[in-house]
Amino acid sequence: MSQKMMMSITSVGSSGGRLSMEENEEEEITRMAITSFQAREEEIEKRKMEVKIKVESQLNRAEQQTKHLAHIWEELEVLTDPMRKEVGMVRKKIDTVNRELKSLTQACQKKEKEYKEALEAFQEKNNEKTQLTSTLIEMVNESEKFRLGKLEELSKIVDPTHR
Repeated sequence: MSQKMMMSITSVGSSGGRLSMEENEEEEITRMAITSFQAREEEIEKRKMEVKIKVESQLNRAEQQTKHLAHIWEELEVLTDPMRKEVGMVRKKIDTVNRELKSLTQACQKKEKEYKEALEAFQEKNNEKTQLTSTLIEMVNESEKFRLGKLEELSKIVDPTHR
């Protein structure tokens, strides 16, 4: 709705002028909040992608290291190297890190799903607000037309020479 139309709707009475300014302020606050929300959402999305890339990179590295260590393990088994015990400990640590990475991946996916659901709910409520605002404006316009018509009729009744 144009700003001019909004001002004409609210300029019907002296209190209407204050309402118009309040509504404009509320709209500005709403716009600023939405802009701020969108900026935060973009930052969250950017950080989420960075974390996701890092997690995937670490998973790949861990898998490569596991394969590499398995190969080394096989060679050590053949040689019965004195470092066998230390290699086993490192391999256990790698397995632990792999499990932790899988857990982090699942948590990341869960948060991503929650974010999408929250964004959907936000968009639905925003659409509902827009529809309700349009309905309100239409009702105010209709009321104003009706009241002006009644005033015109009353004016003709009070002053018959005015016809």
